[in-house]
Formats: sequence, structure tokens, C-alpha cells
Amino acid sequence: MLQSMRSAAKYIWIALAVFFIGGFLFYESSGLFGRAQVTTGTAVATVNGRDILYLVWSQAVQNLAQQREEQTGRGLTLDERRRVEDEALDQLVNDVLLEQEYKRRGIRVTDQEIQEAAQFSPPPQLMRSPELQTEGRFDPQKYQRMLRSPAARAQGLYVGLEQYYRGEIPKQKLFEQVATDVYVTDPRLWSIYQDAHDSAQISYVMLKSETVPDSLVKVTDAEVAAYYEAHKKRLERRGRAVVSVVEVPRTLTAADTAATRAKLVALRAEISGGASFDDVAKRESSDTGSAKEGGKLGTYVKGGGFVPEFERAAYALRTGQLSDPVQTQFGFHLLRVDERKGDTLTLRHILLRVQQSDTAAMITDRRADSLAAIAASAEEPAKLDSAAKTLRLVMTRATVVDGDPLMINGRYVAGVSAWAFGGARVGETSELLDSPDGYYLARLDSLQDGGLPTLAQVTPDIRTYLAQGRKAEQLLPRAQALSRAAAGSSLEAAASAASLSVVQTPMFNRLTFVPGVGQFTEVIGAAFAVPVGAVSPPVRTRAGVFVFRVDRRANADRAAWEAQKSAQRQGLTEGLRQQRVREYLDNLREVAKIEDHRKKINAAARRATS
Repeated sequence: MLQSMRSAAKYIWIALAVFFIGGFLFYESSGLFGRAQVTTGTAVATVNGRDILYLVWSQAVQNLAQQREEQTGRGLTLDERRRVEDEALDQLVNDVLLEQEYKRRGIRVTDQEIQEAAQFSPPPQLMRSPELQTEGRFDPQKYQRMLRSPAARAQGLYVGLEQYYRGEIPKQKLFEQVATDVYVTDPRLWSIYQDAHDSAQISYVMLKSETVPDSLVKVTDAEVAAYYEAHKKRLERRGRAVVSVVEVPRTLTAADTAATRAKLVALRAEISGGASFDDVAKRESSDTGSAKEGGKLGTYVKGGGFVPEFERAAYALRTGQLSDPVQTQFGFHLLRVDERKGDTLTLRHILLRVQQSDTAAMITDRRADSLAAIAASAEEPAKLDSAAKTLRLVMTRATVVDGDPLMINGRYVAGVSAWAFGGARVGETSELLDSPDGYYLARLDSLQDGGLPTLAQVTPDIRTYLAQGRKAEQLLPRAQALSRAAAGSSLEAAASAASLSVVQTPMFNRLTFVPGVGQFTEVIGAAFAVPVGAVSPPVRTRAGVFVFRVDRRANADRAAWEAQKSAQRQGLTEGLRQQRVREYLDNLREVAKIEDHRKKINAAARRATS
């Protein structure tokens, strides 16, 4: 029982305990603040006058990073670490805002409420604990025995539960106040059902805005300024950086591919000879997420998202049969179907990624070391140019947006985005960055902070946007003539006379993305209002003007709707309540005064070490 108690208690205690060592280990290892003095009283953010201290934030980051690493089975990249840091701060900001809202609304938690919740509403972490499961389901009796055991108090479980419920119960009370009045009426349910189940097919002619010469459209400076003032929130941008990147690629050869395939063939023979697929997957698979589960990929429905070669191989297998090596963009896979019901499969796989041989990897490592010796962490921009020339490496210039990873030629370049927006100075070169594809050095060539750009910066974009709408207006007379001609003959005859093409869509509902038409556009809405066989009046969009004919329409089955109405109401109500809560939290953030000090702290640290 003591062992069960320890295993169960850790799920709450790890998440709630305040451990100084972990926080300071993160401080020492993250490199976030250089060598500048950061104390337990340093504020990384301030929310409505209340500070979020560095130590609290670093502990939250450490906990979240540990969870992600356990989920993925590997260390985090710099980009992933930065997202974890932002996510941890967002959660702490929300916690402060919620506490302030509890106080404003007079929301409190009594000891009795905590005791009742602990008795009958265990935290999700405990409900998933293997020690509290019976035949794969949470066992309330095991949970009650655990609560009554002497080890519960000795291991600090009661303290952990109290901390958990003191945070969760007021949150639940607040959310009930915010969302308890959400109710979906029958007319609204039917309307939503119709949106997904009414369908239509149209044939259309489109007069494109881009065909109107720029000289026919005029947008004044006053109109641009007025749009800027009215849409400032929409015009806000994230930070942007221009970087120059040099790569030492891990070039793969035909021999590397053959060696990886041969290894997978050997693993297949091992399993065919009696070895457990689970054990081999846990030991060998490069897919760390599924490897922990013995290669399990779960239940898969045909067309559900696997790459074509993987799907073809999976559906060619009998239940229990091992595949031959299947090559995809990710490497080589060994597949097994555990269960098959129609087009639904329960799958396992072992993935081996193609990697360099030891000799080739050693040569790559030496080149990367040479690159780093010349230019890594340099403050003189010319050093990276010199390194690229000396080692005959290609330099690529690219733009990266704050919060997004850098992509070059469709490939993810790990770490560059986090480095560029983590306090680097213009002209500075990064340390050597390691990724599965190779090693990188990046130089920060320019940096533009996020926020609201100036009117001068966005004037060209606003002018183009407004001009596009004006061009559509210019097309209206021509579209009206086309519509009249089509009503008097046919859409095809009118289009032919005007040297235009008619395009027919597949059947679509109000939620569908329709090629050539778009999604949630004026045309899609009008397609369910114009009578079948009739030609529409001109329908203007920003991309152009449409004239269409409704070829077919099928209405939703009201009897089928009635049969599922109860389940629809339940699911939609829950979704709308969650949406109401999200909107409420977003509004709290919108009106709050939130100051993020991390960039200032980082900049000060860099100045102190320069």
C-alpha cells in the first residue's frame, strides 16, 4: 500500500510542490539571463500591479518542460523551450487575474467543500493513476482505501489535495457564474444542423478584381488614415527578424538508407522469431511518443491523415501480420495491425529514421566544429561571411516571425527563432545550433519589435486592401449585364458571349471550403437563398464578383435531426460554455495591465556580460 500511495501521490505533489533546486537549476542551465544577478524577488511580469516572481515562473517552466519531455521522450529544442516559457507565464498571468476576480466577486472556498471534493471528485491525475485502476478503469474503492491509509498523511497527499482544490473549486464557481445560463434553443439547434446538412451545387462565372487596372482605382491618404485608426487592433503584428543562416548538413547517402532498411529487416526477423513487438518498439523505435506504448498508434480510420505509402501498406496487411519495411519521408516503418473492423484499424509501428554512418557523422561534426571556431557567438557580422566562404558553405537569408519556427525551403530549422527573439543583438551570431538535419549558425541582420506598426509602415498594405474592394465595385456593371443575359438565355451562353468560363462546384454545405469560392463567403450564403435553376444577381466579394446558377440543392432531414437533438444540445452547450469561459478570460486579459519584463531582464543581462 505504501508503494501505491507513493505512486499516486506524486501526480499531485510534483505539480504543486515548490522546489527551489529545480528552479535554480533551470536558471543556471537555460542561459536565459546570462550572468546578471537574478534574485528570488526579480519580477518577470506584473499583472495589475502584482508581480510574478522569477522563482515562481522558473518552477512553472521546469514542471511544464518536464511534462513535455516525458511525453516526447526527448529534450526540448530552443523553440519548444521558448513556447513552454510563454505558456507557463500565460498560465501564471491567468492565475493572478482569476484570484483578483475571486476577490472582486467574493468567491471563497470552505474546508467542508475541500473535504467533499477530495472524497468524491478526485483530480484527473489520480483518476489516471495505474495504481487506482481496475480492468482499465478508475476504481473509486481503491481511491477511498488510499485516502484512509496511514501513508496518505505521511506522504503529504492531504496537503497536495488541499492545495489543488483551493485552486480548482473557486475556478469552478467562477466558471459556473459566467456560463451557467448558456442554453441552446431548438430553432438554433436546427439552424446549426442545417448548416452542416443542407447542401447545394452551383455553376458560376467569376469576374476577378485583379483584372481591373490599378489606374482605374484611387485610394486617398485620408481613407488610408481612417482605416488605420478604425482597425488598429487588427493591424498589430508580431515581431519580425531577418537572419542569415549557414548550415553544415548531415548529408545522407544511399548506403545510410540501405543500412537503416537492413536494421529494420533484422528487427522484423527478431519479432518473427518470437520477440515481443512491444519490447522491440520500446528499445528501438525513433518515434518516442509511440515507443513508450510498445509502438501503439491507436485506432485509425482510412483517409485519417497518414501519408499515402504508410496507409497503403497498413491496409494491405492481415490482422497480426508484420509488414515489409515501409519507407516514408520520416524513415522506415515496420507495421502490424492488431485489430481490423471494416476501414478502421488498430495499428502499431516501429520507426527507424535514416541517419549518417559513424564515419560520415564524424566528418560532419568536424566541419561544424570548424564553423563554430570561426564565427559562433561572434559580435562582428563579417565573421559568419568569412566562415561560410572558408568552408564553402551556402548562406541563406530568411525572415522569421516571433513565436513561429524558422522554415527554410520547407524545412524546420530548430532554435533560430527562439535565439533571434531571446535578446540577441543585431549583427550578433548565434552559438552552434544542432538539429536532426544538420548544424546551423545564424546571424541577426535586423529586428523589428512586435505591436502596432506606424501608419507609414502599413500604408502600402492598407492601400492595396482598399483598392481591391474598389476594383470589385468597378466590375459590378459588367456582372449585372452578365446576369441579365444569363437569365434570358443560359449562364453558359452568356459566359461564352463575354469570353468567360463557367465552373461547376461539387456539392457543398454552408461550412465547406469550396475551391474557387472559398469558405464562409457571400457566395456560399447566397447559394442557399437563390431558387434552384435560377441565376443569381451579382455577388461581390473582395476577390471579385460572382454570377451563378443553383444546379442542385438537398435539404437536411428533420427526422434525423430530431433523433440526435438531445446529444447535439449536450455537446453544443458544453462547447458554448467553454467558449464563454475563454471569452471571459480573454476579456480579463484585455482590460488588465500586464507588463512582461523578460526582454528587459534579458537585455540587461546581455549588457552586463558584454
